[in-house]
Amino acid sequence: MRTAIRIMQMDCPTEEALIRKKFSRMADVHSMEFNLMQRVLTVVHAPNALDPILDALRSLDFTPELADTDSPNASATTRNAAQDQRKRVSWWPLAFAGVAAVASEAAGWLGAPAWMAASLAILAIVSCGLTTYRKGWLAIRHGNLNINALMSIAVTGALILGQWPEAAMVMVLFTVAELIEAKSLDRARNAIQGLMQLTPEQASVQQRDGDWRLTDLKAIAPGALVRVKPGERIALDGEIIAGRSSVDQAPITGESLPVDKTVGDAVFAGTINQAGSFDYRVTAAASNTTLARIIHAVEEAQGTKAPTQRFVDQFARVYTPLVFAVALAVALVPPLFFGGMWHAWVYKALVMLVIACPCALVISTPVTIVSGLAAAARKGILIKGGVYLEQGRKLSRLALDKTGTITHGKPVQTDFAMLAGMLADADADAARCRTLAASLAARSDHPVSMAIASAAQKDGVTSLLVDSFEALAGRGVRGEINGATYWLGNHRLAEELGRCSPSLEARLDALERQGKTVVLLSDAQRVIALFAVADTVKETSRMAIGELHRAGVRTAMLTGDNPHTAAAIAEQVGIDEARGNLLPQDKLDAVAQWSAEGATVGMVGDGINDAPALARADIGFAMGAMGTGTAIETADVALMDDDLRKIPLFIRLSKATHSVLVQNITLALGIKGVFLVLTVMGLGTMWMAVFADVGASLLVVANGLRLLRK
Repeated sequence: MRTAIRIMQMDCPTEEALIRKKFSRMADVHSMEFNLMQRVLTVVHAPNALDPILDALRSLDFTPELADTDSPNASATTRNAAQDQRKRVSWWPLAFAGVAAVASEAAGWLGAPAWMAASLAILAIVSCGLTTYRKGWLAIRHGNLNINALMSIAVTGALILGQWPEAAMVMVLFTVAELIEAKSLDRARNAIQGLMQLTPEQASVQQRDGDWRLTDLKAIAPGALVRVKPGERIALDGEIIAGRSSVDQAPITGESLPVDKTVGDAVFAGTINQAGSFDYRVTAAASNTTLARIIHAVEEAQGTKAPTQRFVDQFARVYTPLVFAVALAVALVPPLFFGGMWHAWVYKALVMLVIACPCALVISTPVTIVSGLAAAARKGILIKGGVYLEQGRKLSRLALDKTGTITHGKPVQTDFAMLAGMLADADADAARCRTLAASLAARSDHPVSMAIASAAQKDGVTSLLVDSFEALAGRGVRGEINGATYWLGNHRLAEELGRCSPSLEARLDALERQGKTVVLLSDAQRVIALFAVADTVKETSRMAIGELHRAGVRTAMLTGDNPHTAAAIAEQVGIDEARGNLLPQDKLDAVAQWSAEGATVGMVGDGINDAPALARADIGFAMGAMGTGTAIETADVALMDDDLRKIPLFIRLSKATHSVLVQNITLALGIKGVFLVLTVMGLGTMWMAVFADVGASLLVVANGLRLLRK
């Protein structure tokens, strides 16, 4: 079984290490996944082991709750619960502890009796440090040297050495710093809270009696009719059936300008209606809207460790025991073998214990990655894992599909010609061919087929019943109409059927050189009609290719269309290489070839035909608006508004993320290194060590959050 458990006290690698050690002794626990940013632990376990798992968590002083991960607002629930929990924590004991610690320090400065400074120090530690001691004792009991254990040992050691004011001040500073750090981490956790809060809790739904009534989103099923007033947020995904308006889709697609919407257009949950009003039919439940899937994908990505994060985690497991061993050596070796003063060297060791915690180092990577993922989501780029965010900066080759990717994907029929008569009447022959083609095209979702079907529909051509329909990947379609088999497909399909002739080839060549895509209708003997359709290139495609070239990325077009059309389109947008007449396997082979040559390859596509190549590429990019579900599910990155300029933006964000990761790791290790040296030289104090540890954590968190402004 796979169970998600929410643990509100789990917000640092400290807790993760404690849980890992506890569960490593439980045979029924097979694997664990930690999402510290959302405070969710996912456990794969034996069916009867859930109760022992929950009991084990309670024994660590945690309060486990079964997480409702299917809820579209599950993360909002986590966030609100954490905030409520902090509100319930009274602030006055900490304030009292701070006053007592300052008074103890003042007593020492003023030469007051030692018992007064000691009493005030103990009062301060009891007021604010019992939680730290409790957590520290649990960690030590389970053989884990986390920050609470190290701090407990250090403060206790300072008390034994008679450093009363310093012990009290260190505990107060640590508690204050922990609160500040928790608030900083909450900001990182809430990086996508703008997305989570986009949908209203209710929507106006038409009832059976025709009235409109406010209804909770969870109670609204697909197929329901919802009315949207001017200025309202759209609650659920749907298709407009009455009215028109313009809609601000920036929260989903990152588009800066509102988009005009009318009957038949799709609308997304979380977007904002402008001046008009419309009714729409719900197409997805609240838990399955585009917004809900974006939130879920980003949260899943948060729980997936990027390469740098995995490296840091492994390093941290060695770092703490190593520093603890060094601290032990500092406390024992000089006094035992070199006549050093016990008091001085033990104090140095205690300072080193405080510095030994790797929290700043470990927390620096997830905060940075989550900030990068959230920044991308706000721009309409859905990245499905930190590994792809890190890898984007290495992209050296990008393959692109043509239709719907470089072009608008909405071609229109430009030519129609009869090639062989079937009846005595030419007009009847033409009508018959258009009817046959429209019947086959209506069963396909390819943009070229849709163009033929749309042109026929506008001219009042009716479709016939198609039996034994089959989609021929990368070629076209086949079906039976009134007992006869017909094929509707591209030039390649006609060649495979053996239906091409020199005169037909010449005619096709002339049309293809004009940048048109030719579709041929064949019966069992010959090609009987041809249709030509043309698509227009997106202006954004030209700009995107230029930006990619400036970023050092070589581009190639991989399309099932004919080579002449591919070359014409590639020339228009400035693509380096164009390959036509490709089947899905051919696209896959091209991507595999470039990968074998050592390139980091990206693939951009929007159809089922692109899915194999998307899966094989180092980074697969799906067109989120026009793309099929298969392409979006297979891809690693989805561009929610089909704008190729998002790919150069993704590369820039990847480079910025890598830069911040390097900065954070350098900061975390550099600060600790400096204070370790100062401590060995006798210049470091315990309160300085606390500032070094928590100050480093705050610095790396703040630095990681800068990505939200990218």
